[in-house]
Amino acid sequence: MAENINPNVHQSTRRQFVQAGIGLGTAGLAALGAIDKLIAADTSAAGASAAGVIKPGNTILFQGDSITDAGRKRDVADANSSTAMGDGYAWFAASQMLVDSPSANLKFFNRGVSGNKVYQLTERWQADCLDLKPDVMSILIGVNDYWHTKSFGYKATVETYEHDLHSLLKRTKDALPNIKFIVCEPFLLECGNVKSDWVPEFAAYRKAARRLAEEMQAVFVPFQSMFDIAVKIAPPATWAGDGVHPSAAGAALMAHWWLKTVGAP
Repeated sequence: MAENINPNVHQSTRRQFVQAGIGLGTAGLAALGAIDKLIAADTSAAGASAAGVIKPGNTILFQGDSITDAGRKRDVADANSSTAMGDGYAWFAASQMLVDSPSANLKFFNRGVSGNKVYQLTERWQADCLDLKPDVMSILIGVNDYWHTKSFGYKATVETYEHDLHSLLKRTKDALPNIKFIVCEPFLLECGNVKSDWVPEFAAYRKAARRLAEEMQAVFVPFQSMFDIAVKIAPPATWAGDGVHPSAAGAALMAHWWLKTVGAP
């Protein structure tokens, strides 16, 4: 049973739920409005053709690094548990979908781990993905694969990232032939720890993620495009103080964008 979910509010819209649950300020609400206008003007901007990838009865797994981890309790394994899901975009998105579709019998898990790069996902993949047998797997990974080459001595390239992620997705598809992928675009905001020359360099990682999404016939969630809209409304630090880890407002925008892309079951 989901924690902190009131079934009596299931008729609320996702926008209302985000506003009430996260307490978005003026900038956040303005960003939501701008994002919705973009989607209305160009449905391909958020991959709207992929709406409905999640079906009733599905098990959905969120995977990635600290942005997905978001302080989750790793000793809690229950589906749809707020403590097991953390306090980031994954829980915001999952809880909204549980509210909107209370009879869909969805199960959400979060297995993001702070600091992970793709090869570290691979090392724990059997237990943290394949054994869960998800119907849908949403993955956001890549910022550490770049950031750690700049600040932490990690020796790798964008080619390493693309090769490792391709191998991971293929391994998953081989083990779970019917799985559906949601590949989220890694992103950077120019503030905090992020240097001005990082953003154009990081574009190669974003392009690699998009290529893999197309090759694997995955839904692609363009988070960088979303934040590019948001920073026109409020400074980058409003959405991610260090340029990498989203604030509550940034995570709420991510959840809204993810839901707009993926669609309702």
